[in-house]
Parts: sequence; C-alpha cells; structure tokens
Amino acid sequence: MNGKSFFVDLTLCTACRGCQVACKQWKDLPAEQTRNVGSHQNPQDLSAHTLKLVRFKEVRDKKGELRWNFFPEQCRHCIEPPCKYMLNMYKSNAVTHDSKTGAVVYNESVTLSKSVDLAPDQLCPYNVPRKNEETGQWTKCDMCIDRVQQGLKPACVTACPTGTMNFGDRDAMLEMAGKRLEAVKKTHPNAFLADPEDVRVIYLCQSDADDYASHVVAQAAHKQAIWAQVRPAEQTRRQFLTGQFKFGNNRG
Repeated sequence: MNGKSFFVDLTLCTACRGCQVACKQWKDLPAEQTRNVGSHQNPQDLSAHTLKLVRFKEVRDKKGELRWNFFPEQCRHCIEPPCKYMLNMYKSNAVTHDSKTGAVVYNESVTLSKSVDLAPDQLCPYNVPRKNEETGQWTKCDMCIDRVQQGLKPACVTACPTGTMNFGDRDAMLEMAGKRLEAVKKTHPNAFLADPEDVRVIYLCQSDADDYASHVVAQAAHKQAIWAQVRPAEQTRRQFLTGQFKFGNNRG
C-alpha cells in the first residue's frame, strides 16, 4: 500500500499544542470563544473552526498515581473512508480520495440541505467531521494536501518540537511505528498501535485507548452500522434523502 501516513507517538506528547495552533494558522481559521470547565483542554471539542485538537485526560496508573494523557486528535484519513461514501450519496464528488497521498479531502461542495440532519458519528467511526452551523458545510483535516503536494510536511508536523508528530511514506511510517512500539513495550507492555491497518494516522498508545479519549480506536459495531447506511435495502428514498438513519443498538 502506497501513499502517505502520520505516525503520532503519544509517549512524547507534552500538550504544547503547537500542532493545534499551526493548523489554525495555516488554514486561517478563527479563534473560538471558550470558558474554563476545569481542564486545560481548550476548546472542548473539534469544530468547523478547530480541525486539530489536543485532548487532555487525567488517569491513574497501576500505582494509583495521577497521570496526564494527551491525544492530538484529527481526521484519521481512513484507507476505506465511510464518510466519503456517505457524503457522496448526497453530492457527487463532494469528498475525494487523493490517489497519490491517500488524503481524504472534503471539497467546498460538502454543503448539505438543512433538512439533512446528520451527526458526526453517523459519518465517521472516529467521530471527527464537523459541520459549520452557519453555512452547512462539513469539514475536517485534509492532511494539508496543498503543502504535501508541494513536497512539504503538514503544518502540525512541522510545528511539533518533541517528535510526537511524524509524516512520510506509509511504509516508512509503519516501520517507524513498529520499532517505536517494540521499544515502548519494554516499559509499557500494554502499548499498542491504534488501527494501523485501517488508517493513515497511526497513534502509539502506551496504555488502554480509554485512557486517552473516546474514539481512539473504531468499534466494529459502529463501523458496521455506518457502512449499513450506504443505502440499506430497508430504507425508503425519503429517509435516505433527509438523512434519517437507524443506528439503534448498533450505534457505537
């Protein structure tokens, strides 16, 4: 498999948020009104104006000692992106999958009718895309495709001072991830790579996924529920056109 990938080594992240700021600067995205809710995480969630967010979570280790875990969240650029198929059902070529890099790119036409009521987790098993409530346009990280096509690294990778964010040819990133995982397992035997076969943003976690955030890995039932919405046989045309999906108990 060719193309590009990120390797994100969470054991090195210090939550400096350089990646988060660099993303906003390169994309010329505005700041958001925020408030103190008892966490250093700021803002509290991804949005149409925040495509990269360093999540903070306080957990206790086996000794009962508190530890901060940091998770720089972004689009995973799935190998088989369900959001592409979902959104392209509404507008042809609204989402493209770049053949050279593997980047999943939302075009300006990803603006759906207000009657279409979709939630992020109905499009993505990682709950990443966000809709601009003013314009109706869906958006997310695009791998800084404009930079990558010119031989540059994504802005978030360039800004990272600790080596957490890495970017390059997929084979090289997988090799780097494998070697780093082997080293980390010597002191953290539960360390793992998050969905490396399914995504182009590969996270190295030193403990359980839930110690970082709610959608570090995709849940199988959730993925199946999303794929089932690509025009299921039992769905009427009216339900399809108005975005009335039936996740039921399968929703992750």
